Amino acid sequence: MASLSNLNQLLHINTLPVTSLNSTPSITPSTITFGLQSKNARKSILVADGLRRVVYVRATANDDDDDEWGSEPSADVAVAEVIVPESETEKLKKDLVGSFYGTARGLKAASETRAEIFELISQLEAKNPTPASTDALSLLDGKWILAYTSYAGLFPLLSSGLLPLLEVEELSQTIDSESLSVQNSVLLAGPLTTTSISTNAKFEVRSPNRLQIKFEEGVIGTPQLTDSLEIPETVEFLGQEIDLSSFKDIFTSIQNTASSVVQTISDQPPLKIPISNSYAQSWLLTTYLDEELRVARGDGGSVFVLIKEGSSLLTN
Repeated sequence: MASLSNLNQLLHINTLPVTSLNSTPSITPSTITFGLQSKNARKSILVADGLRRVVYVRATANDDDDDEWGSEPSADVAVAEVIVPESETEKLKKDLVGSFYGTARGLKAASETRAEIFELISQLEAKNPTPASTDALSLLDGKWILAYTSYAGLFPLLSSGLLPLLEVEELSQTIDSESLSVQNSVLLAGPLTTTSISTNAKFEVRSPNRLQIKFEEGVIGTPQLTDSLEIPETVEFLGQEIDLSSFKDIFTSIQNTASSVVQTISDQPPLKIPISNSYAQSWLLTTYLDEELRVARGDGGSVFVLIKEGSSLLTN
């Protein structure tokens, strides 16, 4: 059996804490593993789990062992725990996104929750890995999903009571640094269709973190037919709850007719409305930016937290 000193040399580890084989690893097992082979023994001498941070080390070079990876840790296996702590920034990001739960993108956030969110945002901004975001426009590229905002101007839109039978499914901002364009979009979902309302704009770089935005046109997307008509049991309108259960038969009977109408409308191009008002401008200050999360501040001190489409943070 190879000595631990030789084993440590092979692993290029000067100090490696080794736990007893009978002890229980302190981190829950996962399923993703990677291995390292000894060049001389042609045997796997290390099996580690990137999420589990536990290393199984084979301390023997017996060529007669048919199980290359080792089905279970046995007497010739030492278990070492490698400490790979999560970075403070990653923890802050997860804590911040977790604090959005139940806030409806900020609409229903209580004052205590808002204070907690602002504190986490301030801590994250202090660790901004991109101090000059306009020098890294490629990081800004792509579709960003709004996760939280303190901008009161969006609250009427986020309130489902203002849009009977319609729900705000997604608010997003898509940036294209090559064309210097920005598209803000709201995706609305109803019982029969989905549609989008968006604004197209151009931006100019005004400072290392500030973009000046000039809106050019509004676009009302053509409704897209959903698979089937889904009518909720109740709907809230102007603060009052309306029971729709008695209308279900009526809604079902007109579904085919409505579907035909919606299909006809869906074949039409989107409606574009030019915006020629010289005052239709805004600015956006990026205070935190990495590959998956962005914090921006706008007029009046409002804050926006956006997550890049496809990021695992969207599922937290």
